[in-house]
Amino acid sequence: MSDTNVPRGSRVRLGIVDGNLRVEKNSTIEAEGAVRVAGVAQFSGNVEVVGDLRCRAIESEDGRVHVSGNLEVEDRVEADDGELEVDGSFRAGDVDVDQRLSLHGPAVTGRLEVGGRLEAESTLTASRVAVGGRLRVVGKMTAASVEAGGSVELGEVALEEMEVGGFIRVEGGEVRRRIEVGGKFLSTGALSFGAFEAGGFAEFRESATGGSIDVGGVLTAGQDLTFTTLHIGGFGEIRGNGKGKDLEVGGRFSVGGSLLLTGTAEVGGRLSVGGPTEADSLEVGGRFEAERAVLHGSAEVGGVVVTRSGLKAAKIELGHRSTAAGPLVGGRVLLNRRATVEDVYADSVELDRDASARKVWAGDVSVGDGAKVDEVVYTRSLRLAPSAKVRSSQQVVALPPFPL
Repeated sequence: MSDTNVPRGSRVRLGIVDGNLRVEKNSTIEAEGAVRVAGVAQFSGNVEVVGDLRCRAIESEDGRVHVSGNLEVEDRVEADDGELEVDGSFRAGDVDVDQRLSLHGPAVTGRLEVGGRLEAESTLTASRVAVGGRLRVVGKMTAASVEAGGSVELGEVALEEMEVGGFIRVEGGEVRRRIEVGGKFLSTGALSFGAFEAGGFAEFRESATGGSIDVGGVLTAGQDLTFTTLHIGGFGEIRGNGKGKDLEVGGRFSVGGSLLLTGTAEVGGRLSVGGPTEADSLEVGGRFEAERAVLHGSAEVGGVVVTRSGLKAAKIELGHRSTAAGPLVGGRVLLNRRATVEDVYADSVELDRDASARKVWAGDVSVGDGAKVDEVVYTRSLRLAPSAKVRSSQQVVALPPFPL
C-alpha cells in the first residue's frame, strides 16, 4: 500500500487510494466517480473535495474541509481546530469537530462532539451528541443523549435525555427519560417526556405528556398537559385540561378546562379552573374558582371560593375574612373568623367568631360569638354562643340529599 500526497494549492483528480491520503491547505480534490481511501484521509488547512469521499478515518487541522458529495467514514472523524461541511449524506463512527459541523444531507454517526456549532439540514442519528455552542437540526433527530451549552433548535425528536444550558425549541416527539434546560423551553408540537426541569420559562404549544415537571419561573401549556407532579415557582397556565398526581404553584395558576388530580393541589396565590376540579386535597392561599370541585380529603382556602356547582370535600376550612360563592358540601366545614358563605351542607359545621352563612344543613352545628346564620336545619345538635344570631332553626329526622 502506498500513500498519496497532495501538495499545497494543488487541484487533482483521484479515484482509488491504496494507502493514506495527505492533503495540504488550499487544495481541491476532484472525484473520479468517488474518492476511495483505504487508510486515513489527512487534511491540513482548507480543502475542497468535489464528489463523494469514502475512507477509514479522517484527521484534519487548522481549516475547513468541504465535501460536496456524500461522505462515508468507517471509523472516526477528528477535526482539530477546524470545520467540516458535507453537502450529501454523512456516515461515520465517532466524530469530534472543534469548531463547526455543517450537514446538508441525512447523517448517521456514533458519538458526536462539536466544540462550537452543529447544524444539520436533514435527519441526524447518533449515539450521543454534545455541542459546546449552538445545535440546530431541521429533520428528525434520534439519539440517546443531547447536551448543549448554548441554544438548541430541533425538529421532531426521539431521544433518551436532553440537557441544555440556554434555550430549547423543539417541534415535538419523545424524550423518554428527562429534559433539563437552564433558561427557556418551547415545544411547538405534541411532546412526551419523562422528567422535565426548566430554570426559567417553559411553553408547550400543543398537548404534552410527562412525568415530574419542575419550572422555576413560568409555565404555559396551549392545550392538554398530563403529568405525575407539577411544580412551578412562579405562575402557570394550562389552556386545555390538566391531569396528574400532585400540583404545587408558588403564585397564580389557571386551567381552561378540567383539573383532575389523584394527589394534592397547593397554590400560593390564585387558582382558576374553567371546568371541574378533582383531587385528594386542595390548599389555596388566595382565590379559588372552578365550575365545581370535589376533594376526597381536605380543602383549605385562605381567600375567596367561587364555584357554580359547589365545593365538596371531607373537610373544608375557610380562612379569616374569606368568602364563598356557591354551595359548600363536606363531612366537616370550618368557617374561621369573619368568613362569609352562602349555603353549607355537612355532617358538622362550625362558625367561628363573626362568621356568617345563609343556610346550613348539618348533623351538628356550632355558631360562635357574633356569627350569623339565616337558617339552620340539623339532625343531632345545635350549639349557640351567647351573641350568636340564628334567624330560624329546625331539628329534623333526616336531611335532604346534598348537592354533588
